Amino acid sequence: MNYKGRKIIEMKTPIDYKKMTEIIEEFSQKYEFLQIGKLGNSVFDRPIPLLKLGNGEKRVIYIGAHHGSEWITSGLLLRFINEYCELYKTNGSVEGISVENIFKSVEINIIPMLNPDGVELSINGVSEDNILYSRLLNMNEKSRDFSHWQANGRGVDLNHNYNFGFSEYKELERGQGIVGGASTRYSGEYPESEPETGYLCNYIRFYGDFLGALTLHTQGEEIYYKSGDNCPLQSERIAKYISRLCGYSLGKAEGMSAYGGFTDWFIKEFNRPSFTVECGKGKNPLPITDLPMMYIRIRRMLFELPLIFCRNFR
Repeated sequence: MNYKGRKIIEMKTPIDYKKMTEIIEEFSQKYEFLQIGKLGNSVFDRPIPLLKLGNGEKRVIYIGAHHGSEWITSGLLLRFINEYCELYKTNGSVEGISVENIFKSVEINIIPMLNPDGVELSINGVSEDNILYSRLLNMNEKSRDFSHWQANGRGVDLNHNYNFGFSEYKELERGQGIVGGASTRYSGEYPESEPETGYLCNYIRFYGDFLGALTLHTQGEEIYYKSGDNCPLQSERIAKYISRLCGYSLGKAEGMSAYGGFTDWFIKEFNRPSFTVECGKGKNPLPITDLPMMYIRIRRMLFELPLIFCRNFR
């Protein structure tokens, strides 16, 4: 596909793990300035790609697909990487924002698919030769339809596996009758029990001083930026600005959604801004045909947010 002179990859089928790795391999051949590595391996031993754009001393992080059925968020981040790279090659800009300036100012760390096992289950289901076949079926209420599966390969909901309000969440969990692995909502035995969350938290702790974070989820067209009443300096002002950019409303996590999430953990651990952006509307999994319009809505936010973090947190 050619969009205003830029070669943008086609995404006409769901973004499973194989599709993602093929796209990243294509990027590696086209963009020598794109750094490609891995965060670690998933429960089923799939490498979790980690990509870096830019050579600035300041760092931010973008994360997609905490939940298997929200695989479309991986496509959104891959589309962003693709367009960023094409613009950088041609000294281009987005609505007056120079991509070369972003590249020089900040290193954007991107994990397109934190939960590759969950994505594979959601899109492709489980095969009978999987060693956990019977267990996975039991966790999915005996159904072979895994399209709504959110958890990882062990039945742990990664966005409840962080060390924030974990014991409080356990009380809510038991009240819902959740006592072990499931397609959604089970938080695990202890915080960061899962390799996916453990690798991510340790990477953020030890790699460097991250100015801020962004996680993409679906759906609802909302932005969450607080952890209870805790709101880091400048977070609300930034949230209101990016809300105007994409037209999403500002929300507040309530009930079970208010515990164990990445945004809460990041705010608690570093007292820096973290935004959970619920993209699109409908019922998960959102269809791949929604991706172009979803990307258009959040496009400027993805490009401008790193510079906003740099201006506000030096």
